Amino acid sequence: MKEIVLITGASGMIARELVKRIGNEYDIRLLTRKKERNNEYEWDIQKGTIDESSLENVSHIIHLAGANISEKRWTEERKKELISSRIDSAGLLLNALKKKNIRLKSFISASGINYYGTETTEKIFTEKDAAGNDFLSEVVVLWEKAAEKFKEQNIAERVVKIRTAVVLSEKDGALKKMIPPIKSYIGSPLGSGKQYMPWIHVEDICAIYEFALKNTAINGAYNAVSPQHATNTDLTKKIAEVLNKPLFMPNVPGFILKLMFGELATAILEGSRASSQKIQEAGFQFQFPDLKEALENLLNHEK
Repeated sequence: MKEIVLITGASGMIARELVKRIGNEYDIRLLTRKKERNNEYEWDIQKGTIDESSLENVSHIIHLAGANISEKRWTEERKKELISSRIDSAGLLLNALKKKNIRLKSFISASGINYYGTETTEKIFTEKDAAGNDFLSEVVVLWEKAAEKFKEQNIAERVVKIRTAVVLSEKDGALKKMIPPIKSYIGSPLGSGKQYMPWIHVEDICAIYEFALKNTAINGAYNAVSPQHATNTDLTKKIAEVLNKPLFMPNVPGFILKLMFGELATAILEGSRASSQKIQEAGFQFQFPDLKEALENLLNHEK
C-alpha cells in the first residue's frame, strides 16, 4: 500500500510540479476549491468546510495553500486575505484531523524566506536568526505558528517549515514576468538593483519537499534557497545573457514602483541573503546551485 499524501494549494506551480515528481511513489490527494478530477477533494477556507473523506488514512500533508503575495496591491482587505489563506487553512485542517482522531507522520508547510524581514543588508540570515518586523515577516511568523500547532497538539509526529525563496520557473512567477520585457528590449533592473533576490529552481524546491517527506530526521525550519546569492541586477543581466538580449534601459526608479504597487513595492525593492547550509548539511544536494545554469535549463526554448 502506498502512503497517502494530501497536498493543498493544488492549482499552484509547486503543487503541480511536485505531483509529477512524487506521484508514482505515493497516493496523492489534492485539496481544491472545485473538484475536477478523481483525486481532488473540495474545501472552502472562508466557509470553514472541507471534504473529510480527503483525510481518511492520510499519512502526510504538504500544505502549500496561500494567496499570491505579489499578485495585487496590499490593501487592508488583501492583507487579511494573505494571512487568512495561510492561517485559517491550516486551522481548518487541524480541526478536521482532531475531529476524526487522525495522526499524521508529517505536516510539511510552505513558508517564506521573508521571515527575516524585507531589507537589503550584508547579513546572511540562517534559521537561528529572529524574525523581522515588517508585514511580510508577520505573515510568515503567523504561518509557521499555525504549522507548529500540529506538533504542539500531537496531530503530527513532526512539522517541517520550508522557507521558500523566489521560485524560478518559466511557467509561472517572477521569471515568467521578467522574460517578455527583456525579449522586447525594455527589461531593466528594479530600483537600485542592489537588493538581493534569494532564488531557487522549481525542480530544487520540489526536491526539497520530497526530501522532507522521505527523511524523518528533517524537523523544523529550513531555508529553501540556492547557495549562490544574486541581486536583482545579477538576475536581470543573467536572464538577458541566456536569452542573448542586450539591456538598454536604465533601472526602473523605485518611486514608480511605489506608485504602481504601493506597500508591495517594498518586497520588490528590498531583499536580503539567506543561507542554505542547514538543508545541505542535512544531506540535500541542489541540482541547480548556479544561477546561469538554472536559467539555461529553464530558458533554452525561449531563445
